[in-house]
Amino acid sequence: MVSKLGWQLVQLGRRLWVRTVAFAVLALFSALVAVLVQDYIPETLSDIIGAGAAENILNILATSMLTVTTFSLSVMVAAYSASSKDVSPRATRLLMEDSTTQNALATFVGSFLFSIVSIILLNTEVYNQRGRVVLFLATILVIVLIVVMILIWISHLSSLGRVGETAGKVEDQAYAALKRHNKYPWLQAQPLQSLQQIPKDAKPVLTNTIGYLQLIDIKAINKWAAENNCHAYVAVRPGVFVEPCRPLLWLSPAPADTSSVPLDAFCISNYRTFDQDPRFGLLVLAEIASKALSPAINDPGTAIEIIGRGMRVLSNWQAPSMDKATIQYPQVSVLPLSLTDLFDDFYTPIARDGAAMLEVQIRLQKSLLALAGQRAEFRPHTQRHSTAALARAEHAMAYSEDIKTLKALHQQLCDS
Repeated sequence: MVSKLGWQLVQLGRRLWVRTVAFAVLALFSALVAVLVQDYIPETLSDIIGAGAAENILNILATSMLTVTTFSLSVMVAAYSASSKDVSPRATRLLMEDSTTQNALATFVGSFLFSIVSIILLNTEVYNQRGRVVLFLATILVIVLIVVMILIWISHLSSLGRVGETAGKVEDQAYAALKRHNKYPWLQAQPLQSLQQIPKDAKPVLTNTIGYLQLIDIKAINKWAAENNCHAYVAVRPGVFVEPCRPLLWLSPAPADTSSVPLDAFCISNYRTFDQDPRFGLLVLAEIASKALSPAINDPGTAIEIIGRGMRVLSNWQAPSMDKATIQYPQVSVLPLSLTDLFDDFYTPIARDGAAMLEVQIRLQKSLLALAGQRAEFRPHTQRHSTAALARAEHAMAYSEDIKTLKALHQQLCDS
């Protein structure tokens, strides 16, 4: 499993300013490298290319790239605003981490800085005639990079911030998180089936921080537990809301001094993330469906699409096997992810907000029927949610034939 430091570096790499600064530094280096290699350029080549060729192009680049960057920023902000309003504020964070958008803005800013620095160096006469040739060739490469990135950016703008595109990003994140869970259901620690397995003499460890648990550094906890000759029972999973009265872990046998317990192994913040939290992806998908079903938007088609996406994610669930568990951190035990929570997070909001819409209820019942036929462990959850959705529909619908249609689908699930 990734350590807290490694995870923080990954999170840092997703920031827009990091990539922009990296491209800007590369642009500055490209402008300066001409000074270093100018003495290696044949003089015959400098006679072919005019002395002012590079400066004329750089002036055009400096002007145009500033305009393109400003336009791209305005488009990006508009896409974020539309996503927050029409999709979900939680999904907007995925747009902010979009690599294509970051690469485009970083390329435009880097090209602008390359042009400005090159013009300054030209006017200070740092370059000789052969250095201007090197700068001209570097400028041509920058232009090619800009053209390629603009074409990619134009294609990307057609879907940036759209409901379907954003929902697809959320589905991909939920799928990736669930696949990681399937591979390491107990985060490579010892399996802990329930809190009842924690020894009676275990001592709880609390925190004064309030927020959502984003990541657990199991390696750091295991190291500390081994050094203190105890076993750590982690009582929370990424995604839970942590508060001072909720134990993060239990220690047995409890050491005399627990002040050195590595509480910083638990990354707690104001919001949830997708990396170690499969539930969050399904919850955000349900939020998108709920917003589509609101009276202000009234888009049952999007809700039906989301039901299909959520069903695809859930169908990749694999029941954790204790016999096949990969145990790399034997001093730590971790609770499993609850399949009940996954179904509740996704189906309950959609069944509630789409109770009065026949087409949504039909799609919901059919998805539950399909899941029930895939795995035996799905059946109790699908039957429970099918019954609850039918009860909500009976309360919200007035037309008896619609209710009869839903009852037939529910009965089909019960009889399967």
